[in-house]
Amino acid sequence: MKIAIAGGNGFVGKALQSHLLEHQHEVFILTRNTKPYSPMEGVTYVNWLNGRDQPELQLEGVEAIINLAGESLNSGRWSTARKSRILNSRLSATKEINRIIAVLQHKPSVLLNASAVGYYGTSHTETFTEQQQMKPSDFLSDTVDQWEQEASNSGIRTVLMRFGVILGEHEGALPRMVLPYKLYGGGTIGSGKQMLSWIHIDDVVRAALYCISNPSIVGPVNFTAPNPVNMKVFGQMIGKVLHRPHWMPVPAFMLQLLLGEMSILILEGQTILPSSLLEHGFFFSYPTLENALQELLT
Repeated sequence: MKIAIAGGNGFVGKALQSHLLEHQHEVFILTRNTKPYSPMEGVTYVNWLNGRDQPELQLEGVEAIINLAGESLNSGRWSTARKSRILNSRLSATKEINRIIAVLQHKPSVLLNASAVGYYGTSHTETFTEQQQMKPSDFLSDTVDQWEQEASNSGIRTVLMRFGVILGEHEGALPRMVLPYKLYGGGTIGSGKQMLSWIHIDDVVRAALYCISNPSIVGPVNFTAPNPVNMKVFGQMIGKVLHRPHWMPVPAFMLQLLLGEMSILILEGQTILPSSLLEHGFFFSYPTLENALQELLT
């Protein structure tokens, strides 16, 4: 297949790119970088979002588009200016994806657009599935809601990939969460009761391709493992797998002072279940936290 990826040089994008090339797919990476990349067999770099770029000229015949573009939520404290960049980077990239789709003579069959479980807001008691429609309750849920609304204007089958916390060996949140344990200083963050809806990076890649190949999958899809845990259990499991103590708590107020509003990503949580993937027959390679961490950390 010919598959285009916007945001293809990020954590998820690189994992997808590697898998697609391994399975002989042709990959088109949409990039703002105007400097030429080193040639890579099976990869075409397409400039976009630079004034007069016309990426559609190179994307005719693409069968699927995966949109991961947007400024990282972890790029720094959520100042007013940074929040504006987080939102606008997502909306502008998605608007451009929709424009490209509209002008292509042969439309791709599907758009996979990144999203986040932040759509559901935070809760210590509720369990959320794709069937629940929520009203924005904070900056993150409002950002996700606007992002999904824009993506839904694509005019083709659209899958909204609501990512939970993605676990990878070298990138994403896990290396930073593991570091205190490697230094024998790991412990519960905040109350420890906040739920962590996580997913192994390999299952993210497999689930994305599963959504591409299954035309019955449409709309929001929770990209989370079927067994979320609370933050205390998560930390204890890291300690167990690494054979390190879990003993030094990190008070919530310290993270609030350090991160400001962004601390919501760590101190608040929600229980998210991947109902859509399970109902459509998707099989998780790493359904439990212990087997995911064993694969990533040992």
